[in-house]
Amino acid sequence: MNTLTRRTLLTGIAATMMTLPAFALPAFALEAKMTAPEAHKAAADKNLVFIDIRTPQEWKETGIATTAHPVSMHQKGFLQKLDKLIGGDKTKKIALICATGARSAYIQSELKKRGYTNTISVAEGMLGGPNGKGWIPRGLPTKKVK
Repeated sequence: MNTLTRRTLLTGIAATMMTLPAFALPAFALEAKMTAPEAHKAAADKNLVFIDIRTPQEWKETGIATTAHPVSMHQKGFLQKLDKLIGGDKTKKIALICATGARSAYIQSELKKRGYTNTISVAEGMLGGPNGKGWIPRGLPTKKVK
């Protein structure tokens, strides 16, 4: 059984990042990407399901995008919660966001291995990074998470 657990996620992220030379891009960096403003518009227009995969602590610190659903990759039942949001349709367009784009790219790659065919990484993340300014620095709307 090909189960996505917190342990496999964290182990995969750590193993991938530790084995790369500083200049190398992981293979998942070549997957579909979009900017924070593109994700905001697409989610507001209901053209995709927008998922914030960060930790609950990160959500509390910064809030989440007003158009995003908080579904942490760090919590048990991640795939089940995701499947519920997309109605079990693995072809549904899903945008993923984390803090800087690394985790969303990794999860995008893992979801692809599990049959999800239309995932997109919001590569600049909530805080910004090498792929762009970021949701919060761009002044895009956020909401508090309880």
